[in-house]
Amino acid sequence: MEYSAYFACINGCSGKHSLYQIIYVCPKCGSLLEVRHDLESISKKSPEYWKSEIDIRVAGMKWPYSSGVWCMREWIAPDLHDDNIVSMHEGHSNLFFAERLGEKLGVKNLWVKLCGNSHTGSFKDLGMTVLVSVVKQMMQHNNPVRAIACASTGDTSASLAAYAAAAGIPAIVFLPRDKITSAQLIQPIANGAQVLALDTDFDGCMEIVRKVTEDNSIYLANSINSLRVEGQKSVAIEIVRQFKWEPPDWIIVPVGNLGNITALYKGLHLLNAIGIISRMPRLVGAQAANANPFYMSYQNGFIEKVSMTAKSTIASAIQIGDPVSYEKAVKAIKKTDGIVEEASEHELANAGALADLTGLYTCPHTAVALAVLTKLVRKGSIKSDQKVVVISTANGLKFTGSKKSYHSETIEHVKSLHANTAMNLPADATVVSDAIERKLNHSR
Repeated sequence: MEYSAYFACINGCSGKHSLYQIIYVCPKCGSLLEVRHDLESISKKSPEYWKSEIDIRVAGMKWPYSSGVWCMREWIAPDLHDDNIVSMHEGHSNLFFAERLGEKLGVKNLWVKLCGNSHTGSFKDLGMTVLVSVVKQMMQHNNPVRAIACASTGDTSASLAAYAAAAGIPAIVFLPRDKITSAQLIQPIANGAQVLALDTDFDGCMEIVRKVTEDNSIYLANSINSLRVEGQKSVAIEIVRQFKWEPPDWIIVPVGNLGNITALYKGLHLLNAIGIISRMPRLVGAQAANANPFYMSYQNGFIEKVSMTAKSTIASAIQIGDPVSYEKAVKAIKKTDGIVEEASEHELANAGALADLTGLYTCPHTAVALAVLTKLVRKGSIKSDQKVVVISTANGLKFTGSKKSYHSETIEHVKSLHANTAMNLPADATVVSDAIERKLNHSR
């Protein structure tokens, strides 16, 4: 059976554009594009067929179905050739039952989707496998593309560099100087990307990369490009599959450029459209208060888009003041009766530290989502018996600097409620035993 996908304008302008065409916005109105699938062809096979087929693929190790993205390839890029798929076995990340943390927050059924358990340590891999694979196929057909570029706050650049290196395609990354962690900086450097650290913020990097890619010889990999959304939507589908094809009540995700929440909605919408689920989880977009344009837009009822110069935040990957995927994210919130909430630096830092005390090792962006969860539970918006999934977007090991600052109590505007420091003691068993005893008595 033949399946197809194409680019189309999100505002309904006529026209279909090939996934292998260099195009980022609608040529008629300038709005964003989205990838659309032939749902009629997909629906010719029953929901039970699709559930069984994907379950079988996931259980096996047959390439490329061993990937959490490509196990659903008919729903991603159905006409991509096998030999052009660039995969690092991305996806299949753990859906962790956060029982102890849930008890502390008053949520009996709390789960954390550990998307940071991926090749480069973030959910960005799920979208980059699709984009780089499509570019690889494009380049085989005399396309003018010579390299792939992105603006990044860290994770996107790491993912692009790794997948481009695996494909043998040059990568160029634009980073705001001194605004990402050393762990995030070294990843694209190690993978051989051309790294350009600019004296600006992410929005300034985004402006420059869009100009640099105008002649189509360098392909733009930012989330204005809908190909990445196709891969990232697999997170939503994977969550539902991990719950035996039943959706949760809520999914909370940290948001910056708004591609991730767009992707979640897209995956859920597809499942609903082909009859696998009959209801949609409510989506929550969680923002740092220092970089909260989407929250401010939500506060005004989405009457107009709010843009701003984002202030510094521990959650550096979502320090974005002019989100590209705004229109798509508004749709995601409205169609799921969703919520947008913010968290202060104090709230997010302590939410992350509390989660760490229950066995997690959160990145600061996951901490934003956990802080927002805490607020929504206290407000009564989220009930204690509802099934809640928090999206953990990256591996906490990328952000050891902020954790060190938290536990040394040196973060401005943050009172570290769960600070824990190493004890420097002499090599004396009696002194050591006394220190252990004091600590154990204090923790009772």
